[in-house]
Amino acid sequence: MRKASTTDDPWRRARLALYQALLLGTIFAVWYLMTEPVLVSEEFARNTAFFFGKPVLVLQRTIEWFVSGKIYEHLLITLVETLLAFAIGTLFGLGAGLWLALSPTASALADPYIKAMNAMPRVILAPIFAVWFGLGILSKVALGITLVFFIVFFNVYQGVKEVSPVVLNNARMLGASGQQLLRTVYVPSAMSWVFSSLHTSVGMAFVGAVVGEYLGSARGVGYLILQAEGAFDINTVFAGILVLTAFALALDAMVSVAERRLLVWRPAQGETERL
Repeated sequence: MRKASTTDDPWRRARLALYQALLLGTIFAVWYLMTEPVLVSEEFARNTAFFFGKPVLVLQRTIEWFVSGKIYEHLLITLVETLLAFAIGTLFGLGAGLWLALSPTASALADPYIKAMNAMPRVILAPIFAVWFGLGILSKVALGITLVFFIVFFNVYQGVKEVSPVVLNNARMLGASGQQLLRTVYVPSAMSWVFSSLHTSVGMAFVGAVVGEYLGSARGVGYLILQAEGAFDINTVFAGILVLTAFALALDAMVSVAERRLLVWRPAQGETERL
């Protein structure tokens, strides 16, 4: 008899959500107390507020951005850069991973170059991309692609390499062609690895967009954060970080929804098939 996964129990999910909310509230409460001379000295509170900002002012600045509409133009630019880098980097990583995993000769030839490019700190490419593509969206997207590509590539490559030989041999015995093997064996095997990499890739796409905006831009949330840093406005800096984090979590949640819908054959986490 199959046991229900702990994630299938609505009471467990509600209790987990409550604990997570309490943890978040505790973090903000500690942050608030450290910046207010209630339980700490006035000097300590002042220094903490200078370096970490005040949570009330951070939330106030965030709300002001959305109420006044100032954030929307900048947020749209950053989200477009992030989504383009995420989508293009994922497609390139998926295609290259499948190709090299199924082509031993090409994989052997490209192996040292891929390792060298992956070992290179790709953030240093941002100024080069700015020269090549200008200070617009393209340079930020290019940087984001380089960050997303290798995460997806290595996961897809490993997923294809770990296909069960028994499954492959059985499919070949049944007369499956190369295209049928790709569609019914290799791609499904790699999909779990792909979605695992996408959760990390979302954050990397944001990193590429924001770092590019730091180095040269007139719009974007990264530009707002850079302007605030120049004025030592730590509350605005943390407000920008809060906005970016919220939207990164939203994109990650969308990836999770797609994962659940596309990988319906995969057992739920924590689920035991039979006693």
